[in-house]
Amino acid sequence: MTMETIQILSPNDWQNYELLDSGNFEKLERFGKYILVRPEPQAVWDKSLSDKEWQNQAHAIFHKSDKGNAERGTWEVKKPELEQGWWLSFQNTDLKLQFKLSLSAYKHVGIFPEQAVNWNFIADKLAKIPHREPKVLNLFAYTGGASLAARQAGAQVTHVDSVKPVLTWARENMEASHLDNIRWIAEDALAFVRREVRRGNQYQGIILDPPAYGRGANGEKWVLEEQINEMLKLCGEILDKKQHFFILNLYSLGFSALIIENLLRSSYPFAQNIEIGELYLKDNFQKKLPLGVYGRFASGSGIKNYEEMS
Repeated sequence: MTMETIQILSPNDWQNYELLDSGNFEKLERFGKYILVRPEPQAVWDKSLSDKEWQNQAHAIFHKSDKGNAERGTWEVKKPELEQGWWLSFQNTDLKLQFKLSLSAYKHVGIFPEQAVNWNFIADKLAKIPHREPKVLNLFAYTGGASLAARQAGAQVTHVDSVKPVLTWARENMEASHLDNIRWIAEDALAFVRREVRRGNQYQGIILDPPAYGRGANGEKWVLEEQINEMLKLCGEILDKKQHFFILNLYSLGFSALIIENLLRSSYPFAQNIEIGELYLKDNFQKKLPLGVYGRFASGSGIKNYEEMS
């Protein structure tokens, strides 16, 4: 087996997002005109700016709870209007998207900026698929960045997430981006894919961004290391073998790009040009913050050079 080169990718076309600094297990970020401080377990190095400079710049700071959940906590808000939410735009030659941001109790704000490299991949690959109306399935789809990219590129999109308020959030993003007709499914992702296999449905694109742990709409338990292999095999049954793209993105410290390579080669023997690597964001002091590992492939060859590679 030929070993793949592990690539590191970072978006270079954000105008309204900026990673200002990182370190001491935190990140200082600008989303539009607002600056936030959030926990970041992989930022194990020192900050470049002082704590005082971070405090002076920040409009909201997330403080983790002491109750055992590393993701849950509360926001110290210095700009009260932030609590009402705000909007962030993403635009390049292929995409023009709008995202509603909000300060959630789980440190997230509704967008993962590093995923822009995958939005570009989706738009580019869909442009190369000759299928008249390609079908794209987005699993664990959250607030829908990948769904919006696929819909704007002309695909019929099915967006699956088990959390109903998140589907409402994603719908707002769709409408603000002047898009329509995304199919919303509030269901456990694995249960949905099993049913699609039984129905014999086929998709030209599948996007997977599963959490390490989660619960389905009816309380189904998701444990990444226990169920990802089954999920990938099932997705292989519903992925069009001739015209397709596939993206797997993981943010779990226990998974490496090489694990993803083995999973993809096992589940998709027909896949050509499997690409594996890490996504990252570079702060203003040139520190590279890793933000998950990915694997992806597509029928045909070549993608536009939207990403910074090193």
